[in-house]
Amino acid sequence: MDTNLLVEGAAEHLPTTLSADANELAHQLQIHQRKIFPPASQKTIRKFSPAEAAKLIGIKEGYLRQVAADGHGPEPNENGRRTYSVEDMDHIRQVLDEKNGTPKYVPIRRGDEKLQVITVMNFKGGSGKTTTSAHLAQFLALRGYRVLTIDLDPQASLSAMFGHQPELDVDEGETLYGAIRYEDPRALSEIIRSTYTPNLHIVPGNLELMEFEHETPKAMSEGRSASMFFARIGEVLTSVESYYDVVVIDCPPQLGFLTMSALSAATGVLITVHPQMLDVMSMSQFLSMTAELMSVVEKAGGRTSYDWMRYLVTRFEPNDGPQSQMTGFMRSIFGNRMLQHAMLKSTAISDAGVTKQTLYEVERSQFVRGTYDRAMESMSLVNQEIEDLLNVTWGRR
Repeated sequence: MDTNLLVEGAAEHLPTTLSADANELAHQLQIHQRKIFPPASQKTIRKFSPAEAAKLIGIKEGYLRQVAADGHGPEPNENGRRTYSVEDMDHIRQVLDEKNGTPKYVPIRRGDEKLQVITVMNFKGGSGKTTTSAHLAQFLALRGYRVLTIDLDPQASLSAMFGHQPELDVDEGETLYGAIRYEDPRALSEIIRSTYTPNLHIVPGNLELMEFEHETPKAMSEGRSASMFFARIGEVLTSVESYYDVVVIDCPPQLGFLTMSALSAATGVLITVHPQMLDVMSMSQFLSMTAELMSVVEKAGGRTSYDWMRYLVTRFEPNDGPQSQMTGFMRSIFGNRMLQHAMLKSTAISDAGVTKQTLYEVERSQFVRGTYDRAMESMSLVNQEIEDLLNVTWGRR
């Protein structure tokens, strides 16, 4: 071994080196961000083909053409084809419900149907948690639900994907921490932001969220909190629940006070897992720790019962024998608590993520057709299965 290398390495002052690296990385990321999305630009959601729009509305493509020809759709473009915006699809849903005289296509909550709060969690990085949260939230918005997504991860990847760069666009008090902090909390309605996708709003995240992990022990020891930490997210959501049908919470990859508060606010829990031995072993520890901590929360008066809880296999490669075996192993243990469909690992998903887009945003023409279609089918089947769980909870057929 070269002892000179050891001496040279020992001379590194870790705080100074890490700080310099962090600053340079942030600077270069900002440059990269400006190249992709210049300061004056705004992300937009694309328009959808008749086949895509019909599927999202929930009707046959031929029927959609008939409705559009009757004057309820967009005008044809110069090529004689119609493409549908999210607003066009929402309008058609309303027209169809008015025509039928029953609320069938507009899916918003009715009567005593309660707000659905879906907590997406796992404390191991790389489990597809943020990818799952982003695609689920956007899918439900495209289907016509009023969706609020909350980025509880201090790394804020979900926020960046929906057009809110944590280092540039999110200031102090503009994350959920601003609404749940123990001193001078803000109204949640002041923090919620719109996104470029109609029907989808976001509470962005950044490193400020870590303050909740640091402040909670102090507040508990000093008796400064009127309510327990685990009740705070649920309490602030009640102030806006009439405006939304579904809340999707992307949890941090750790079992801290933020995650426990999100679990206490949830009506449904989605646990993502990559089907490899090390990930499954890690999840075993995660489940055990979660059970112990939530038992403590329950004894303190927290809510720990859910309408549903499911495991979702993510980044699945069907031709990988060990992954298929591990998936079968988990199904033999968890049974119907596993979603029937898995989220496939796909270059289409990862390539879209490079430009901070979801599969629902990118054009099919940007990818090899088979690659895109397989990824989209996989993602949509997962999201439709979760949508079915919501409708069962609401007592809908």
